[in-house]
Amino acid sequence: MQISIVIPLLNEEESLPELYNWIVSVMQSNSYSYEIIFIDDGSTDDSWKTISTLAAENPSVKGIKFNRNYGKSQALHAGFLAAEGDVVITMDADLQDNPEEIPELYKMVHEEKYDLVSGWKKKRYDSVLSKNLPSKLFNAAARKTSGVKLNDFNCGLKAYDKRVIKNIDVYGEMHRYIPVLAKNAGYANIAEKEVKHQARKYGKTKFGMERFINGFLDLISIWFLSKFGKRPMHLFGALGVLMFFFGFTAAAWIGLSKLYKMYYGLPNILVTDNPWFYISLILMVIGTQFFLAGFLGELILRSKREKDRYLVSKTTGFN
Repeated sequence: MQISIVIPLLNEEESLPELYNWIVSVMQSNSYSYEIIFIDDGSTDDSWKTISTLAAENPSVKGIKFNRNYGKSQALHAGFLAAEGDVVITMDADLQDNPEEIPELYKMVHEEKYDLVSGWKKKRYDSVLSKNLPSKLFNAAARKTSGVKLNDFNCGLKAYDKRVIKNIDVYGEMHRYIPVLAKNAGYANIAEKEVKHQARKYGKTKFGMERFINGFLDLISIWFLSKFGKRPMHLFGALGVLMFFFGFTAAAWIGLSKLYKMYYGLPNILVTDNPWFYISLILMVIGTQFFLAGFLGELILRSKREKDRYLVSKTTGFN
């Protein structure tokens, strides 16, 4: 099979038939062998009913339904596990991603041998203050932190070599950073293609301003994991030893200074009246905690990591 199209969705019953017809038209005009995998992320409307109808009409349509809303990352992860195509293309279900971009994206991965091609919605139809400006700041921070030179990390329209999606773990809210996850997994041949952005036709966006706050927090997490995820002792242990050393040195100086003044009969104060005593004590305590955090991190890495789980309540279209 040439192409798997993975489409996560939440309450998009109005747009699904139009999106489906558009995709099928593109697939048939290019004579591609394909599958369309819809992942219903706990919709409360008739999205699943629409998917089931499409799957009954076309064997190339498959559906996965979660029993509740787990998030886009979990939906993509489920779609990646099910995908069988040589090239996997992801897109949103709200008609803001243009299926006409699929042939060129497929060519870049299949013929030009890119590991991943990310869409770039250079011209957007979103609100400047609520989406465009925060998105620019977010992407600039992501480029600086990750070293992946993309203009639009969060664009849903992406194409992947099958090897990439089978060897990365998309969990939490890491769907924004799949290119970074791919790079960290050794798939660094990443390109960007300018794509058309369609104005939303039905419904309203499912994401608010909190996605940018969560995005920056996830960016810090993925930066930390990429730098120290396999060697936490290098960070926490080093910080712990350094803080303990300064605290111990300060405490030793205070003690020796006290003994010196007592020996020569010089005026002195109680050690507990010296504020530096408490500062040194706190440094030693925090340093010990940092060291233990690094040690526990090393132990955790040697145990099986408990992944985020989702529960699939229904499927359709699969053999």
